[in-house]
Amino acid sequence: MLICFAVLQGCASTPKNSDQELDPADPHEKFNRASYDFTDKVDRAVFEPVVNAYIDYVPDAAQRSIGNFYDNLAYPNVALNSFLQGKVKQGTEDTLRFFVNSTIGMFGLFDMASHMGLQKHDEDFGQTLGVWGVKPGSYLFVPLIGPSSERDVTNIPIGLVTNVLFYAGLAVGTYFAAPLTILGAIDKRARLVGPMRIRDEAALDPYLFVREASLQQREFLVHDGKLPLDLYYEPFQDNPFEPDGKKQKL
Repeated sequence: MLICFAVLQGCASTPKNSDQELDPADPHEKFNRASYDFTDKVDRAVFEPVVNAYIDYVPDAAQRSIGNFYDNLAYPNVALNSFLQGKVKQGTEDTLRFFVNSTIGMFGLFDMASHMGLQKHDEDFGQTLGVWGVKPGSYLFVPLIGPSSERDVTNIPIGLVTNVLFYAGLAVGTYFAAPLTILGAIDKRARLVGPMRIRDEAALDPYLFVREASLQQREFLVHDGKLPLDLYYEPFQDNPFEPDGKKQKL
């Protein structure tokens, strides 16, 4: 939460750039690039060696169980936002999925709910705001967390207070929650090995690659994969065969 506050304060204090070529979706690009570079250096120096060892020495089955465990801890956030988006049936199924995996699935280590036909969903508070018409606003790169936006950054505190690990830490203490939090960060980073390898090998500008990919993914999630035509390709909105001044919407 402190990181989130610091990012918003930094963006608020960033002077407006009068450059007409500045991307309107990323008016804080200078600040965001600095955050990206800092995060990338920390990742390569600290996380990457640990994650490589984790992938090499931890069996795939154990990695899947660890991933299932952390997904289940955070799943109340998915169920809550399904209801907030008006998806009552999906929210009910998501709630049932959480309880099935927390009990039969041994605290989420095993994804028994999927075997029972309870589909896994991906919802958060940023998506909920998007569903109800809130625009994403400016792009933000939150230090040590990753790409976000003025709308989606609101999910950071919501995701925290809906995570079971947060309450476990309050009940038992940080000596219990801290190791689990570190392992969770390693697990999350390990899942990103493939996309980050593509970024490093294919992107001329890694920052732009991450920005565009994250913005497109967020729009995909907000619309549940059913994107409006104007988000695919803006020129399709106009009939190219109509004379200038008489173009009609298709």
